[in-house]
Amino acid sequence: MFAIPEIKPGQSIELLKALHILTRDGKLNQDSRRKLKQVYHLYQFIEPLLQEVGENVQLVDHGAGKSYLGFILYDLFFKQRNDASHIFGIETREALVKSSVELAAQLDFERMSFLNLSVADSMASPLLPEKIDVVTALHACDTATDDAIRFGLQKQARFMVLVPCCQAEVASTLRQGKAQALARGALAEVWRHPIHTREFGSHITNVLRCLQLEAHGYQLTVTELVGWEHSMKNELIVATYKNLPRRKAAERLRELLIMFGLEALESRFFITPFN
Repeated sequence: MFAIPEIKPGQSIELLKALHILTRDGKLNQDSRRKLKQVYHLYQFIEPLLQEVGENVQLVDHGAGKSYLGFILYDLFFKQRNDASHIFGIETREALVKSSVELAAQLDFERMSFLNLSVADSMASPLLPEKIDVVTALHACDTATDDAIRFGLQKQARFMVLVPCCQAEVASTLRQGKAQALARGALAEVWRHPIHTREFGSHITNVLRCLQLEAHGYQLTVTELVGWEHSMKNELIVATYKNLPRRKAAERLRELLIMFGLEALESRFFITPFN
């Protein structure tokens, strides 16, 4: 097979075929070329974080699905390491966990583990280290992103990389209190129409998540995950623990919950005592 310029030296051709980036005969069509470009773009965000951790990186990917991200990270970064670095894929669908285990064995990716656990169960599982360096949750639907954040906070994660998806909980709460909010004033016009309720609910959810992370001492970069044209949920949140001042973020989080009638969700965006 002729060399394909887009494929990095040392990448597993077998893996790229299994992920349907390469065709069975090793070719790269226009659609898969775009997909590979997207993978590399995402890797550009995560690779510097892994380098900053240094040796023995412990990474947990929540809502791993087919472990697309985990396998690519292992192939591009972890495979080259001669230490105890490890990737854990957490997924509730047993069939997907089984297929990931089989693929990892087939590729000799020995420092990958796949666990059929909920996020809540993973917090207490002895199969995971007490402290995790990096937590990822890409396109984790609705409250799964919040669960991953809670996991990261409990595990004192140094970095969290989040691409939220399908956020409905806040929108549902806004919808329930819409009549009362409209009676109070014009602010509720922002989410009066159903399409605005959905979109504003998604936006304010991520704003609250960012304030929650800041209230726990994290520094944030919030940007677009450019290149994921197939997804409308394109917001990327990269959180780095810096032990920053927390009081202002915590106060503003509480203020927004009250402003939008979301006090019932305070436990979702929980805040520990701040400095």
